[in-house]
Amino acid sequence: MSDKPNLEEVTSFDKSKLKKTETQEKNPLPSKETIEQEKQAASS
Repeated sequence: MSDKPNLEEVTSFDKSKLKKTETQEKNPLPSKETIEQEKQAASS
């Protein structure tokens, strides 16, 4: 094994063979309104 990685396959990679995917957020952050409601519920 050499110290330097072999970049030959990376440079010759064909991006057009990749499928287009739609990214979906699994853990979306709560909205500002939701955070305020949580704070008010916790303090009362």
